[in-house]
Amino acid sequence: MLTRRTTLQTCAALLLATAALSPAHAQTIDNNSLSSPTFRAHARTFGLVYTLPAEVNATLAATIGGPLKEKLINAGLATEAQMFNIPHVTVVHVHNADPTTPEKMLKALPKLPPVLNVTLKNFYTTEAAKGAGHPWWLDLGIVKEGAGFEAMHAFNTTATAALTALRDGPLPRCTGPVYAAMGDAAKDLVKTVGVSGVNIVKDGKELRSYNPHNTLVYSMAKFTPEVQAAMNQTAKEFNQILPEGIPVTFKTVSIVELGFAGNVLREIYRIDLETGKVLTVATGKMAAAN
Repeated sequence: MLTRRTTLQTCAALLLATAALSPAHAQTIDNNSLSSPTFRAHARTFGLVYTLPAEVNATLAATIGGPLKEKLINAGLATEAQMFNIPHVTVVHVHNADPTTPEKMLKALPKLPPVLNVTLKNFYTTEAAKGAGHPWWLDLGIVKEGAGFEAMHAFNTTATAALTALRDGPLPRCTGPVYAAMGDAAKDLVKTVGVSGVNIVKDGKELRSYNPHNTLVYSMAKFTPEVQAAMNQTAKEFNQILPEGIPVTFKTVSIVELGFAGNVLREIYRIDLETGKVLTVATGKMAAAN
């Protein structure tokens, strides 16, 4: 858990991050879709994520990549077997059709975390909201202890405050049947920051709901009892293949564009956690930190 001093430092950083937003960054936020029984139409979602290092992707491909594709096809999930995604661990996502949003996100970034050393471990299935039907995911979690894990949480708190102010409304996958099935705490997060599963500071206290993880399967298929049983069995077998997990060192964090379900479609900016230097991925050009 965070010490009192760390919590106060986090709160101070949060206030600084919020104050750093200029009036030019202010958005008109429309929450009307939260009362609709259907999902909000998806325009564009941008996010801040840690992309998995090449050696970790290689390990996953060599150990579970083949079995996963076969199991998806056998379960009638051919679309999921082909879905494109840059493997990553999410910090926060925001929905905004404005194509200049990534540049605004880069300017609004709070102080970066240090290089993060964590362990990917424990495969499991999860739904956007229990009983909503879809979307659902097959995830690989992160061991919930250690300095790297704590630093991830602290950064999520400040990044959520700085970046969710740039949204034009809630994430589409948090609306419609998902929003209706959410608990009160998750609904409050969607109303106030546009997405559930993030950290905020309320009444001087850090409220943690952030659960960092790497997603292997993104699906809008109905999470029927049959599909759930097949994917839970898959998770069980994968935990037998990688019982110790995979150590990971994250040296960068990236601003990306995502699909409806949260899969990363392209990387836009890659920021070095040690130097703060920014790579514009499309051009290969470097820029100094803000």
